Amino acid sequence: MSQPLNPVTEWEQRRDEATGYYKQGRFQEYLALATEILMLARIIPDRAREGHALNDIGLAHLGCSQPQRALECFHQALAVAQEFGNPRAEATALSNIGSTYSRIGKFAQALESFDKALQIFRKLEDAQGEISTLNDVALIYTRLGEPKRALLLQNQILTMRRLLGDFSGEATTFNGIGFAYSALGQYEQALEYFQAALPIQRAVKSLVGEATTLNNIASVYSDLGQPKQALLIYYQVLLTRRALKDRAGEATTLNNLGFTYNNLANHWQALKLYKQAVAIYQELGDRLGESSTLLNMGSLYATRRRKKLALSCYRNAQELAAEIEYQPLVQKVQQFIDALS
Repeated sequence: MSQPLNPVTEWEQRRDEATGYYKQGRFQEYLALATEILMLARIIPDRAREGHALNDIGLAHLGCSQPQRALECFHQALAVAQEFGNPRAEATALSNIGSTYSRIGKFAQALESFDKALQIFRKLEDAQGEISTLNDVALIYTRLGEPKRALLLQNQILTMRRLLGDFSGEATTFNGIGFAYSALGQYEQALEYFQAALPIQRAVKSLVGEATTLNNIASVYSDLGQPKQALLIYYQVLLTRRALKDRAGEATTLNNLGFTYNNLANHWQALKLYKQAVAIYQELGDRLGESSTLLNMGSLYATRRRKKLALSCYRNAQELAAEIEYQPLVQKVQQFIDALS
């Protein structure tokens, strides 16, 4: 008869099991197990392990697209890390807080958290932590309309990854560089970098990374005036997102499909897809995604001279953009409203 595990050994084993779920993108199972791990940490009792478990639960909520719950957990994990004077755990919690703020479009708060995390990672000489945080900062610069600044940072990150021999990380950086070139309207260069990321993601069997890159490639084809080519890839991405049960990714792909059908003047199909995307964004509480899709719906209605419906979509988008304090989107919606009158 085997001896029962002591609580500390059980905590370690359960956490290893939970990490496996996280890597597979099985976030509901990860959340359930991370919650059990938190209970175990409290039974031991071990405050440091409690902090790690709170961080894990935050990541699970983020994976399940529950950013407000994630923020609560990350702030609790940060308090525990500061209580114990654990700088690595503090930097990790700050970086996760930044990622969550970025997800909901609160970019000023995200950059503030990332800056604090970066200072700690650099003191610890934690290159991986620094690279991951710099990558998040670069993506925010692109979203804030500063792609040249993002490119400088991404090229710095690429050099750091190569020095570390971080092969899979190179694909992430290629995507970031492609994203910046796309924002600059340099679509051929963007395509080169996205296509360079794909074989790496396939080699390391990263389905999530591959789906993200294919989505980016399809967006470039759409921008290059090749909507039929874009559609083929988007449908491939949609199948992968659904197989992975990636609801946020599914909503993004549905929105992109709607946009492409709208470019092909298939308004009925575009509207159907936009509505599906909005329903998922509402279910996930993703205000940024919902407002962007509502803006696309409003544009469709405006094209068809259905001004009341267009204005309704724009007003809803404006309200959501104001809630998340995302000024570029607020300004963009205002421009669309002004153009309608």
